[in-house]
Amino acid sequence: MTDFRQLSAQLWASPQISPDDVATARAQGFTRIVNNRPDDEDHGQPSGAAIESAARAAGMGYCTIPISHGGFSADQVEAMAAVLREDGQVLAYCRSGTRSTLLWALARASLGDDPVQLAQAAAAAGYDLAPIAPALTMLSTRAKPPAQ
Repeated sequence: MTDFRQLSAQLWASPQISPDDVATARAQGFTRIVNNRPDDEDHGQPSGAAIESAARAAGMGYCTIPISHGGFSADQVEAMAAVLREDGQVLAYCRSGTRSTLLWALARASLGDDPVQLAQAAAAAGYDLAPIAPALTMLSTRAKPPAQ
């Protein structure tokens, strides 16, 4: 059963997907899958290679930006921002969708998006950005040019 939650016109977050869910994602118009889950995090989870194989077979792009429970790095935020700079609809997944949502918000803030609007979009999808609110503000402020 799929649980794709829309965060923006371009990106949806999801709990763990299976290779069978990839066909559903393709049928719904997704063009790329982003795996934010490290392999072997839980016993029995599908491997990233299995999801990648299904995505490639469906003609979809695939990339992995694994996020452990230790937090986010600048490289991970930039990697997600690079994905968001490309055209197409993206499905990002992790165990519950939370890390994918947090990474999406950090990447969007680094591109200058308003943290309040990001928090509203995440809340509408059932996710809470409160744990990263200060980081969102910092990244968003850095992305905006200084006032003239």
